[in-house]
Amino acid sequence: MTLTGIGLAGCGRMGEPMLRALIGAGFDARGFDIRPASQYGDLAPHVQNDALIFAKDLHILFSVVRDIAQTEELLFSAQNLIDRTQSLRVIVICSTLSPRYLQALRSRIPAHITLIDAPMSGAAIAAQERRLSFMLGGTAHDLDPLQPLFAAMGTSFHRMGPFGAGMSAKVLNNLLAASNTVMTRLVLDWAADQNLSQQNLLTLIDNSSGQNWFASAFHQIEFSRDGYEAENTIGILKKDVQSALDAAPDDADTRLPELLVDLVAGLKAKSS
Repeated sequence: MTLTGIGLAGCGRMGEPMLRALIGAGFDARGFDIRPASQYGDLAPHVQNDALIFAKDLHILFSVVRDIAQTEELLFSAQNLIDRTQSLRVIVICSTLSPRYLQALRSRIPAHITLIDAPMSGAAIAAQERRLSFMLGGTAHDLDPLQPLFAAMGTSFHRMGPFGAGMSAKVLNNLLAASNTVMTRLVLDWAADQNLSQQNLLTLIDNSSGQNWFASAFHQIEFSRDGYEAENTIGILKKDVQSALDAAPDDADTRLPELLVDLVAGLKAKSS
């Protein structure tokens, strides 16, 4: 496969640095976003908000849009890339979506287009530093040619199984991440009420049985002090828990994840 005609849709907090990484590695890549290209500074010449122009000679599409609604717009309605480009051969879904929705995409997209799921972990800082961790779903035959693109953006590549396996792994991982986020925030609030030093407690957690990613990287995670807003990272975390719930086994006890949705939505901004 020739790695040309690469497009990345959704140039937000994750997509913009991913596009910069691809261009920085020398790939023929351009971005699409509904926001004006002028907002992207030196990246502006590489970003397009006209779907018809973006679709021209598009061979490989990375979708980094926010959610199912934006995925629908990108592929089938507002931007309608499925009908607007005849050259498209690969779609890589990097957005975190419901695994059930993802699997249903296969029957809606022409068979000659390869579908790969490649949700990522590491937050915006990892995207900026080109050290994302990708959870990949697809065959070796489909993934191997794309590896140079993933390597331009990340450092960890977890091949989880066939198409859909990467997304299933991502939402389950984020279910745990959300629980760690909520509980660590609660523990820090209780510690403050008991006049415990936050830093001393975080150091203890990092070196004892309560250790978790959120507490260990608290000062490096951009959303560590955010409260819930529908459009911020905490809002995305809530969406990811709901995606995990959507794919829960039919006989699963979902009480804890359902409670977690409410707890994430109830997070308040934490002062410095």
